[in-house]
Amino acid sequence: MMKQKLSLKGRALRYLSMREHSRIELARKLSVYAEEGDDIEAVLTWLEASNFMSAERFSDSLVNRRSARFGNQRILAELQSHQMDDVEIQRVKANLSETESARAIEVLHRKFPRPPEDYEQRLKQSRFLQQRGFSGKAIQQAMREPREDEDQ
Repeated sequence: MMKQKLSLKGRALRYLSMREHSRIELARKLSVYAEEGDDIEAVLTWLEASNFMSAERFSDSLVNRRSARFGNQRILAELQSHQMDDVEIQRVKANLSETESARAIEVLHRKFPRPPEDYEQRLKQSRFLQQRGFSGKAIQQAMREPREDEDQ
């Protein structure tokens, strides 16, 4: 028995049922299946009007997936790559800035449970956080925070 071919709207709903997608990401995925006469923009507009797709939900979802591992700079850069508007990016930035230091401490202590023994290890640990997109202020606070193994 042959499978029935899904419409663009059906594919879009299937993608959105798995996780939130940005408008540009969903357009890219649907363009592979678009045939002559299909209007991807109309489908995306319908999804937004029907509240199946939302930029705010997408950005919140991305932040929830990434915040345990990455810093503000990396998360905001990813949002910009999805072409989120400036208002949404500023909203996310305000929410993330409150927790960046705590997240940097958690990421650092998970990867390096012991404090650095010398300058080289200190550089290695701070570069690790820098590559994850944490700010200099958050990195300094994380490096100063005592580790569980440290004698207090």
